[in-house]
Amino acid sequence: MVNSMQNLSHKTRVLVVDDDELSLEMLENTLLQGGYDVTVAHNGREAMEYVRTGQFHLVVSDWEMPEMSGLDLCRSIRERGRSRYIYVILLTSRAGTNNVVEGLSAGADEFLTKPFDPQELFVRLRVGERILSLESRDITIFTLAKLAESRDLETGTHLERMREYCRILSEQLAGKAKFKHEIDGEFIDLIYLTSPLHDIGKVGVPDRVLLKPGRLDDEEMAIIRQHAAIGGRTLDAAATVHPDADYLQMARDIAWFHHERFDGKGYPKGLSGEDIPLTARIVALADVYDALTMQRVYKPAFSHEASREIIIEGRGTQFDPDIVDAFLECEDRFVDVRQRLDSDESATTFATLCDEPVGSAS
Repeated sequence: MVNSMQNLSHKTRVLVVDDDELSLEMLENTLLQGGYDVTVAHNGREAMEYVRTGQFHLVVSDWEMPEMSGLDLCRSIRERGRSRYIYVILLTSRAGTNNVVEGLSAGADEFLTKPFDPQELFVRLRVGERILSLESRDITIFTLAKLAESRDLETGTHLERMREYCRILSEQLAGKAKFKHEIDGEFIDLIYLTSPLHDIGKVGVPDRVLLKPGRLDDEEMAIIRQHAAIGGRTLDAAATVHPDADYLQMARDIAWFHHERFDGKGYPKGLSGEDIPLTARIVALADVYDALTMQRVYKPAFSHEASREIIIEGRGTQFDPDIVDAFLECEDRFVDVRQRLDSDESATTFATLCDEPVGSAS
């Protein structure tokens, strides 16, 4: 068990707090054998000094301590209101509902009964690691999306609409027998999170091309179309280093393939049909719908009805027929999102820069 936990923990840093030297040494040795990077504190006040460094997000603390108890330590941690969450496990010999309520109210996340079982401690720490990794995931996605936005002339509302459209389509497809084994709640959550990264590759396109106000020549067109491969390769490198991070794999597929067409005439690889990842096929329709329905300097906003007809015309050529059908079944929800998040955007769109037909989004 220790060896398996050692492989999983990747030297996660843990702050251990106990005023009893024997208990502290036992905890430290157990965690070191489990592959954790351990720092010890002998009381709550010392522990708070470590917490203030911002280096610790997993804390294992005894409940009963002089000067500052485990409960007081929990309260102090929560009162700080840090942007990054700190996961706290309390060690206690206390039992009963009242003590559990008191501990949870103070801000503890888990309890472990003394004397502790090493395997149970490792399991509780893994729960904390998973929760903290979710927070890190969301921060990473948001940061990358804002990075892409900083290179684009469009407003961030585009990203908000995109993820709403993708969630709506995914929820609609989830009710179909064909997709019930592929689309579940996790899929829907992840496409909502990762779809804003569809144009992350724009960070690799030179300003002279990306921000050019006029028509692009053939060479510039070739350069700007590289954004899909740039984004895909960048996220693929991250996904290779972190193979268990499903969100990176989904983000990679979206960035790389959202300009592929169902008939194989898209880019960058010319994939066709169901060889195109489902996530990218969903994002492709959502992206085009948003480009059509929003006002730009070169055109007024197309009505929903006009945009709907263009998408229907692309059924089986530009778009997956199943996704077009799903769109038609939930189009009222698209209209609701557009009305709720509509803004007076007047920036030049990526579609204009590419001089593509109006039904082609970035």
